[in-house]
Amino acid sequence: MADYPKDDFNQLIKRFGAFLTVKISNVFHSLDSRSIGALAGLAFAVVFTWRVLRSPSQRRRPKRLTGAPSSSSASSNTNANVTTSASNPSPENSRAQNVVDEFFQPEKPTLGQIVRQRLSEGRKVTCQLLGVILEETSPEELQKQATVKPSVLKVLLEITKCCDLYLMERVLDDESEKKVLLALEDAGVFTSGGLVKDKVLFCSAENGRTSFVRQLEPDWHIDTNPEIVTQLARFIKYELHISPTKPERAASNVFSSTSLEQFFGCV
Repeated sequence: MADYPKDDFNQLIKRFGAFLTVKISNVFHSLDSRSIGALAGLAFAVVFTWRVLRSPSQRRRPKRLTGAPSSSSASSNTNANVTTSASNPSPENSRAQNVVDEFFQPEKPTLGQIVRQRLSEGRKVTCQLLGVILEETSPEELQKQATVKPSVLKVLLEITKCCDLYLMERVLDDESEKKVLLALEDAGVFTSGGLVKDKVLFCSAENGRTSFVRQLEPDWHIDTNPEIVTQLARFIKYELHISPTKPERAASNVFSSTSLEQFFGCV
C-alpha cells in the first residue's frame, strides 16, 4: 500500500467512504433513468481513485539513511520533514485529494430535472397559447400570424417529455387554427413525440378554456387570464399565472411569473 501520512490517508478514506455512501443511497432511492448516470459516476470514482492510489509514484519506498545520525539530529530532521510535508504536500497526495474533492462538488441540475422539480412531478399539464407559447397576445393577432417564442421551446419540449401536455386557445376562425398548428409544427413541437396535434384545443369563447381544463383535470394549468386563474383555483392542484407584473396571489396553490421560461429559470 502507498505510504501516506496516517492522518491524511484516514481522512481521505473517510471522505471517499462518505462519498460512496451518498452515491449508493442516491442510486437506491432513484427509480428513473438517473440511476444509470449515478452508477456510471460511482464506477468511475472507484476505478479512478484506485488507479491514483496504486500509481507507481505512490508505491516508492523512501530511501534508507546510510548513516546513523545522532538523536538530536534525527529529531531535528524529523521535525523539519513534518513541517515541510505539512506546508508542501506531495504532488501525488494533492492529486488524490483533488480527485475526491472534485466528486464532492454539487452537480448542476439539468433543465429536465428542474422542470420535474418545479412541477412537483405533475403528470398532466394544460397551457394557454397566447402570451405563453406564442408571441401574439390576442385572437385578433392570430388572424394575421402565429409565432412561437424561441425562448420557450426548450422548456416546452422538456414538459412534453415528463407530462401529458395539452395546449389551448380561443380563436376567431378556422384560419387562425391552421396558423397556430403550422407555427407549432415549424418550431418542431410535434417531432418530440410528447405532443400531437389532437392535444391542441381551440374554442370560440374565453370560458371554453375553463371547460377544457375542468374536463381534463390536470395537475397544473398555465394561463394569462386572472379571472380564469381565480375560477380554477378551487379545482386544480396547481396553477401558474403568467403576467408581466406580479399580481396579487389568488390562492396558495397559484404561482406567478413573467413568463413560462422565467418560472423554470431559463432567463
